[in-house]
Amino acid sequence: MLNFAVGNLQVTWRDILDVVLVGYIFFRLILLIKGTRAVSVVYGLLLVVIAYFAAGQFGLYTLNWLLGNFLGSIFLVVIILFRRDIRKALAAMGATTIFKKDAVRSEVLDELILALVQMAKTRTGALIVIERNISLSDVVSGGIELDALFSKDLLLTIFHLDTPLHDGAVIIRDNKVHAAACILPLAVGLKHEASLGTRHRAAIGVTEETDAVALIVSEERGSISLAVGGRITSGLNEVRLQKVLGAALRK
Repeated sequence: MLNFAVGNLQVTWRDILDVVLVGYIFFRLILLIKGTRAVSVVYGLLLVVIAYFAAGQFGLYTLNWLLGNFLGSIFLVVIILFRRDIRKALAAMGATTIFKKDAVRSEVLDELILALVQMAKTRTGALIVIERNISLSDVVSGGIELDALFSKDLLLTIFHLDTPLHDGAVIIRDNKVHAAACILPLAVGLKHEASLGTRHRAAIGVTEETDAVALIVSEERGSISLAVGGRITSGLNEVRLQKVLGAALRK
């Protein structure tokens, strides 16, 4: 049994395990909020805590009382502020440990990239979402289920302007074209560039809520974009698209 003393303090293996687990939880929380809007909120909460202790030290009792009441309900405040991030994190934890999906096959990625490049050349608007560990069943339920073998020609046919399925997103699941004409949640509450249209906002929206990877072809500019984790990368050529898409799917 691991048991030793540090001065007058007795340390057991349970104490060490407790510290390691708490440290790991905080480490995972930092990784989850890194690069997100949650970082700004955390900084704001830290300033409130500092102001609370400073008000007590300098005898600002009214301010100290107000901030104390606010911090007394901090657990509820955190849930309200981070509800989307908490939901996404819990869904990702459960999905990766229980329902981990197979990787996208290289031949599927090659066909997908060829289809995107060809649609960009002809300025054919398209929105394609690759489902990963978090299920997109709620999105699929609003579209048309196909469950068809993946091919470049099938994608080009779906997004052809004269086909009834072109308006909406295609969902790729288990290396198949699982559904088409799916409606995605639009990103809200963000100051997007004026150049971003509905497809781009939908791509950002679905990647904010899930761990999916979304690909967009702009019919106005004939450019290819990729969205992951609520962020979008635009102006991708074939070579750069292959690198960015491969990196996004490995995360």
